[in-house]
Amino acid sequence: MLSKISLTLLLVLTLVACDPSRVAPPRSADYYFKEGEQFFEQQRFDDAVASWKKVRDSYYSPELNKLAELKIAEAHYLNQDFISAAISYSAFAQQHPQDERLNDVLYFLGLSYYKQMLSKDRDQTITKNALSAFEQMLSQFPEDKRTEEVSYLSKRCRNRLVEHEVYVGRYYLRAGEYQAAINRISQALNDFPNYYYRDEAFYYLGSAYFKNHNKKAAIATFNQLFDQFPGSEYVLKAQYFMENNN
Repeated sequence: MLSKISLTLLLVLTLVACDPSRVAPPRSADYYFKEGEQFFEQQRFDDAVASWKKVRDSYYSPELNKLAELKIAEAHYLNQDFISAAISYSAFAQQHPQDERLNDVLYFLGLSYYKQMLSKDRDQTITKNALSAFEQMLSQFPEDKRTEEVSYLSKRCRNRLVEHEVYVGRYYLRAGEYQAAINRISQALNDFPNYYYRDEAFYYLGSAYFKNHNKKAAIATFNQLFDQFPGSEYVLKAQYFMENNN
């Protein structure tokens, strides 16, 4: 009799387990968060992001949601998906401007943009975004231990922006658009007076002034080149330019 009951119970349990109409109970946000952590430790970043998105979309609790958002951004960053990382960090900074972790968010937001920076002949929107994030961090968190590093990265961003402006100015100079060249290069030097390659900028700016029939401004610009960078290769180029264009 007992054997028959056991067999009947086993049959019922088997049928229940195989019943496709039965829906498994939903897993909790805590479960998915821990699952994401396990994937993260295994460097399965895409899987970790997928798990943490379930946490974020569950609206289980504001703090757990914010933590999931940060972990998603971190996973994107470590996976070198810097576009997605920048989007995630930027969204967090906009939605939670008073969060106590904002200094870290701005730091990694700046780095996410910085690692996408393009060469001087390309559009520099990403460079501007990186600089903006770094400057906001320096302004809001001057005591952060990474201040020196961020200051250095900010300088690199500024140099790239000026490199781009000088590159565009040279294009205008070659095209015979001398006033446009003057405007681009002189504005860049005014905005970023500590530009590293000022000797090059002075040379092309002086050349543009001369070609634009402003010999006085050309001489003054070349004199800045001679005084500030006496050992520069552009000193000889400027002298040669003046000798052959008088």
